[in-house]
Amino acid sequence: MNIAVIGTGYVGLVTGVCLAHIGHDVTCIDINEEKIKQLRTGHSPIYEQGLEELLQTTIHKNNLHFTSSFQNGLTNKEVIFIAVGTPQSDDGSADLSTLYTVCEEVRKYIHRNTVIVTKSTVPMGTNGQIKTIIEQKTAENISIQVVSNPEFLRQGSAVYDTFNADRIVIGSDDKEAIKTMEELYKPYKIPIVKTDLRSAEMIKYAANAFLAMKISFINEIANLCEQVDANVDDVAQGIGMDNRIGEHFLKAGIGYGGSCFPKDMNAIITLGKRSGYTLSILEAVKYVNEKQNDWIADKILKRFGDLKGKKIAILGLAFKAGTDDMRNASSIPVVQKIISAGANITAFDPVAISNAKHILPKEVNYTELLEEALDHADCAVILTDWKEIKDYPIHLFKQYLAHPIIFDGRNCLSLQAVKECGIEYYSVGRPTIKS
Repeated sequence: MNIAVIGTGYVGLVTGVCLAHIGHDVTCIDINEEKIKQLRTGHSPIYEQGLEELLQTTIHKNNLHFTSSFQNGLTNKEVIFIAVGTPQSDDGSADLSTLYTVCEEVRKYIHRNTVIVTKSTVPMGTNGQIKTIIEQKTAENISIQVVSNPEFLRQGSAVYDTFNADRIVIGSDDKEAIKTMEELYKPYKIPIVKTDLRSAEMIKYAANAFLAMKISFINEIANLCEQVDANVDDVAQGIGMDNRIGEHFLKAGIGYGGSCFPKDMNAIITLGKRSGYTLSILEAVKYVNEKQNDWIADKILKRFGDLKGKKIAILGLAFKAGTDDMRNASSIPVVQKIISAGANITAFDPVAISNAKHILPKEVNYTELLEEALDHADCAVILTDWKEIKDYPIHLFKQYLAHPIIFDGRNCLSLQAVKECGIEYYSVGRPTIKS
């Protein structure tokens, strides 16, 4: 099929590259000229595991194109994907201004019957509004079919998830549009859930809210485990083996972040309030997550008392491993709190340093060498579970640190290995180890 994808962020770029890889002719559109130039050379403006390699492979097939021109990009397209950001507004709702601006552009250049597919996360009723906007001033003989096709990609493994998804959700009130989408996705050989427009819009929010709830739940249990001398790893294993619960998203830590969970939680809570319904469970999930971000900084302050002049190694800055995304990363409040207490910070991250420099306090020092961050530091603080950090030889922590103390916000390290090495170790919901 001849396809356009508007927006080359995490969702749009992964969608476009993968659809081209399975044989469709895809044109990706973005108003950022520099980004388009970079993509044409086969280089991704974002770090996503496996994406740049697939981008370069697909470009050589000559069915993946990039343009900043809506006119050039939308001409004669059978299917148009909209994958632009819907960030959080001041009141917690989704900001749809960019989405609606794109719709205005789309309606200018549609010259044939077209399926409009929304990948952006939007509240219920938005797709109906999209149809209304685009149909205004278009030729009377042109049919616009609207589909809600929410994404469920995990940053850091988005390419893998595209080809190995649990399901594809297609929501539309038009049977022909659903048939078109089934044909488009047929090469993926992934089960398809077909719904009406509003149900598809709700599925995305409900899925993210449920996963966020599991994270906050296990963090609550972890905090209780610390009070009663239990081990949250054992608890998570014991309950996760129950098929009714499942093992995924039961990893205790310092809370969720990123561009999806915080934004979508606020959006669905705000939607509930506007609809006259209070989502009490989800409000509690949000509260627990915000409180969890203070856990590690409070532990450090309690352990040292005074942080003035202390050198602290921060290991991991991105909100999760496999991405350079700093949006709502736990490192932000932790670093701010530690610096406010007078500490000197040297931070290590394999890919997120460039983005972190625009967000974290100017006092932070950065290094691409883990050893340099650890060298003569008073303690190490793990905030992202990068492989480079998890697999780092534990004895080297003791060798480089001025004081062998580790605060592990991701429960990366083996309790037994840390104990054998003689390191003072604090993790989330697990026994503290004294050297």
